[in-house]
Amino acid sequence: MLCHLTIQNFTLVDDLDIEFSRGMTVVTGETGTGKSIMLDALSLTLGSRADNAMIAIGAARAEIHATFDISDNEQALTWLADRDLANDATCILRRIINRDGRSRAFINGVPSTLTDLGAIGVLLADIHSQHEHQSLLKPETHRRLLDEFGSLTSAFFTAVYKADVTELYTQHRTRQNELNAMLEDSQDSSRLQLLTYQAGELIELGLADGETEQLEQEQKRLASAEEILNSCQRVIELCTDDDNANIHTMLSRAVEYLSAMDDDAIQPILELLSSSQIQVEEAMTDLKSLSGQYNVDPSRLMEVESRLSAIYDIARKHRVNPNELPVLAESIQKEVDALANVDDHLQALESELRHLEKAYRAAADELSIQRELAAGNLQNAVTDRLADLGMAGATFSVRCNSRRDDTLHANGNEDAEFLISTNVNQPARALARIASGGELSRISLAIQVVTADTSRVPTLVFDEVDVGIGGGIAEVVGTQLRGLGDKGQIICVTHLPQVAAQGHHHLLVAKVPGPVTASITVDFLDEDLKVEEIARMLGGIETTDQSLAHAREMFGAAQEGAAQEGAAQDVQREKL
Repeated sequence: MLCHLTIQNFTLVDDLDIEFSRGMTVVTGETGTGKSIMLDALSLTLGSRADNAMIAIGAARAEIHATFDISDNEQALTWLADRDLANDATCILRRIINRDGRSRAFINGVPSTLTDLGAIGVLLADIHSQHEHQSLLKPETHRRLLDEFGSLTSAFFTAVYKADVTELYTQHRTRQNELNAMLEDSQDSSRLQLLTYQAGELIELGLADGETEQLEQEQKRLASAEEILNSCQRVIELCTDDDNANIHTMLSRAVEYLSAMDDDAIQPILELLSSSQIQVEEAMTDLKSLSGQYNVDPSRLMEVESRLSAIYDIARKHRVNPNELPVLAESIQKEVDALANVDDHLQALESELRHLEKAYRAAADELSIQRELAAGNLQNAVTDRLADLGMAGATFSVRCNSRRDDTLHANGNEDAEFLISTNVNQPARALARIASGGELSRISLAIQVVTADTSRVPTLVFDEVDVGIGGGIAEVVGTQLRGLGDKGQIICVTHLPQVAAQGHHHLLVAKVPGPVTASITVDFLDEDLKVEEIARMLGGIETTDQSLAHAREMFGAAQEGAAQEGAAQDVQREKL
């Protein structure tokens, strides 16, 4: 769940530090105070796109930190562990937006891509906005929601049914592309001729692994052999020639002179000179041995340089590093062998394709069966929610439309479509044909609440999804959202007092005028302040005794209803 949200220099926020708890947290405030700002900031840490217009006036950058407790979130724990990003049971997402338009993302302090931020974000929180009903008009959204509701996602389907439609489709497409490429190459005789020539050229070169480096080292040694030998000989002469001025003789004389002195202070110096004499003798022995390894051999040098020239020429021809030529030779030979035996390879690929298609058909058929079952459960659940929301005559339907062609598709044999009949005996129609915005808002809310109820994401955020709803229906919405909060964490931005009264926790957002621009504050409300805020929401700008009394009644009824619901759940658990 979301534990902590820190926002700095983001739109109207100078510095906010907000703690969150389990249950349902409602966020209220006057219209225009910026209630949704904290959710916009949270969405940035979950991977949404940034804009430097979000940075507060006068600031160089905006920064947001979101801290999540993932001790009960196995998917998130596994995701982080697989990428060496684990930090016990905590996940900290950080986003920085700079004035120059660049942004940076961090996961547990490690610089990360926006893609990774989005990937972990979907495992931590799900934001439902007041505009989400627009996406519900798109057929691709219908299939996604149906599969999520029925636990028919790829990971779950693979675990339960030992096969995944999307993965089998991907494998089939890859093999089909290989087959098409092989068929095209088999019809091009010039390709085989070219590869055969290249393979013969590389075989004739006969380059062994590591040979290029060895030749380059030998060429360097041969090219400088004469200079190195002359230098070595000169050093040997300086140290050992029969000359009174050589190093060895002078060191011997120095040792002899100092040995004749009877003075303890001389002894350390004598030891150093004696050691130097021994080291010079050892150095001469090693230098004579090394000199024997260098041979001035012009013919061998020409041979090595000629070999290197041939290697470099072929490497340039194939546009590869000389060290890569052995691997290239093996690759070309394999392709030559494949083209020479194309019929056998074609048969093997065609056999594999038939096997993959059979496995795909079986998995897709099973997915179709499970989708039909999930569709029935989803439409019943949403229809029940619609009745609670004052649309008792409405019927929600989920239709699985089989594809007309017989080709393989990544998502199975069918698409899903959401339909609605708003009155008894009225034929079901596509959601896009619903004329009433209020009806569409209620349908959207019903779908969101139902799918959220089955969501494995621990934190669900609702941003004014109750727009267009009021009266007793609003109370039902609040009760349903609180029910979700009893199971996890719900954060709900709302303008309805009936919804606000149901919150376990209450945050009040206010706008404070400033010398340059306004800023916002967020405060936790205790029980008395909750009642005052609900009274404001009921009565407008001025709070009256009547609105306060109504607020206390509404708040008390919400708490009593919650207590009764909790007792009923306890009884149900005891029965189980």
